[in-house]
Amino acid sequence: MNELDPTVMSSLRAAADDPVTYAQAWKTKNGNRVIGSFPMNFPSEIVHAAGALPVIVQESRTPITEGRNLLAEFYCGYTRSVADQAAVGELDVFDGFVAADHCVQLLGAVDVIRWARPEKPVHFAQFTSAMDDPWTKPRVAGRVHELKHEIEGVVGTTITDESLAESIRLFNTNRRLLRELYDLRRTGRARITASDMQVLVKSSMVMDIDEHNAALNGLLVRLDPNADAPGDLVRLHLSGHFCHAPRPEVLDVIEESGVIVVDDDLYTGFRYISTDVPEHGDPLEALSVWYLDRNDNAPCPTRVTVGVDWDTYLIDSLEKSRSNGVVVLMAKFCEPHMLYYPELRKALDARGIPLLLLETEHEGNPVETLRTKIETFVERIRRQLAPVPS
Repeated sequence: MNELDPTVMSSLRAAADDPVTYAQAWKTKNGNRVIGSFPMNFPSEIVHAAGALPVIVQESRTPITEGRNLLAEFYCGYTRSVADQAAVGELDVFDGFVAADHCVQLLGAVDVIRWARPEKPVHFAQFTSAMDDPWTKPRVAGRVHELKHEIEGVVGTTITDESLAESIRLFNTNRRLLRELYDLRRTGRARITASDMQVLVKSSMVMDIDEHNAALNGLLVRLDPNADAPGDLVRLHLSGHFCHAPRPEVLDVIEESGVIVVDDDLYTGFRYISTDVPEHGDPLEALSVWYLDRNDNAPCPTRVTVGVDWDTYLIDSLEKSRSNGVVVLMAKFCEPHMLYYPELRKALDARGIPLLLLETEHEGNPVETLRTKIETFVERIRRQLAPVPS
């Protein structure tokens, strides 16, 4: 079975694990601005078209210190980490910040950035979350135009339709290459662990898009699309974590329990790459269409589209990937996920689909406790799959 090139993966992992160092090196080399954004619907193409580096601010692995005095403990780990990074100066490499999503906890983190670093420009676009209302499309289009003007002001340049169209093409290429790797993993023709897949996607949120595309092409050219898939493995789907990456040790413990993760709808996963931007017509309008299409392709409880439900999408995904069960990764204090989870569980239980809920924390989870839960879950699936003795 195919394996990923360890040399390429090492460079991608370095960027994914330490975005600030990567951004500083890029800034020194290119002499241009670095713009930080936040999950989950900011169109990075606008920043790239301005000649700057778009970086989605990641949760830091370091313990929260100063941030404990700035946000309450009931804020999610990602937002508390962002506040802490701002307070201690880890985000000083960024020349400005932009956000497109309304989340009360994220607003708190952004307010800390404004307080801790008042010299840094911060723009909050607030894309509407009701996707079917008559005013949704023009309102989103207006927000996209505002983002363009804000980025032009921070970077000190004019974004042309031609440069934006080229950025859209490059980011679409990146999404397509990552989806190719997803397809190889779903079929079992490439052994891509859950933590490696997270590195592939997370590094795309940080790195220069040309450099990342080259790295992905280097990985794909060495993989045999006709390799045999292994048999007799419990196939799992990972679901949840709308804003930040689960700890790699959590992902590793899952797969150390005798399973293979074949699909996911994580933010630092398929959710991020699910939707391309139309490459014809007005590029700013195309970015509005991209935002509206995302909830059709990978529904989220933070968005409302009539006739589109996350549970229906998830069940369809399980059938396509032939997954035997679902592990739901829920970031502690993520209210949209907490409120929707009962509906999700009801839909999966009605179809007899095995489900395990794991609540994650910034401070980490006891590994052996996780291992026991996962091994018990996997054993339950194996018994369900075992043929009934005649």
